[in-house]
Formats: sequence, structure tokens, C-alpha cells
Amino acid sequence: MVGALMRDGGVTLNASVLAMAETIRHIDRMTAAALMTAEELLALNLPDKRTELVRGRLIVREPAGYQHGDVAMRIGAALFEHCRGRQLGRVFAAETGFTLFRNPDTVRAPDAAFIRTERLLAPSTRGFPELAPDLAVEVLSPDDRPGEVLEKAADWLKAGCAMVWVIDPIRQRARVYRADGSQAELARDEALDGEALLPGFTCRLDSLFD
Repeated sequence: MVGALMRDGGVTLNASVLAMAETIRHIDRMTAAALMTAEELLALNLPDKRTELVRGRLIVREPAGYQHGDVAMRIGAALFEHCRGRQLGRVFAAETGFTLFRNPDTVRAPDAAFIRTERLLAPSTRGFPELAPDLAVEVLSPDDRPGEVLEKAADWLKAGCAMVWVIDPIRQRARVYRADGSQAELARDEALDGEALLPGFTCRLDSLFD
């Protein structure tokens, strides 16, 4: 099955990738009894580590590096500034966990996220909310594998995201994945666009890297 196309180090998501992700999910359901739950992940204490749960399997990574943290902060701040006072919704900081699937559980944590006002939960909500944000932003790290990036983007879209932005600081480009199956690759001198989801929002990629 050809589910991913490589282009200058980038990744392209198509319907085959979504189908592949669902096939993997189906296989993992057969061993769900031995897998971790979202509640167990919430209670887990691993200092100085980044954790996610992918179909019940714990994924542990080292803390983000300097460049990764800088770019994640810049895009998160740009989203926050745009949304403030416009009543569009709320922006969530890096590593906020979202429960995307159950049995087995998948908890993903983007580098920034946006949820429209009409979908917001009560401010007192605890734990990992059982919903996907409307926008998930992923900033690539040097050790991220293309297949893992594709799988993560597929999970966000299948769970209900309207858009996923994957930002590559090393190659200074980005890729946009949309729920309708369309996508776009952006060069350094182009801009991320909020489209109908975030009217009026634009952010030039070079502003994230300089």
C-alpha cells in the first residue's frame, strides 16, 4: 500500500494513509487488555519527559530542544494574540493532552492547539478532554520520523480536527492538512492562513524562524 509520498524531506498525507492508520488501530485492539488507558497516563509521573499514548502504548520522549521550543512558543503566541478579544475560541499551550480515541486509548499532545468558542468545555474541566481541537500544530524535532508524523496527522484529522499544521524548523517550511483531504506545502516566504477557521489570521513562516 502506498500511503505516503516523500518530497524534499516533507510528508504528504492522503486517503491511503488514513486507511493504513485505521488498519493498525484495528490490529492493536486485539491486545487492548494489556494496554495503558488515558486515566493511567494522567496518573503517571515521569519528570522531565514528554509522553503520549498511541493506541494504548506509552510513547516517551526527551524534552523539546531550544529551536523546537522557540518556534512552538512563537506560533502559539501568534494564535493567542489573534484570538484575544475576537471571541473566536481559545488557544492551548504545548503538551496539552487530548483523548482522541478509546479502546485502546490514544492521547495526543500538540505543540499548540485552538478550539472554537462553541466547542469549549467548562474551564474547570480536569484531565485530558475527550475531543480533538479544531486546529493542531506540530513542530518537528530532528528525530521525528516521517511515518510517525503522518500517523499523528492522520489521528488528528480522523478524531475531528479541521486543520493540522506541521512546521519544520530545520527545512524552514510547513505543511497544511485539512479535514476535506486537501493539503498544501508552504515555503519560508509564504504564510500560514487561518482560512475559515481563524478568519484574518496569517503568520509568515520566516517570522517563526528568524
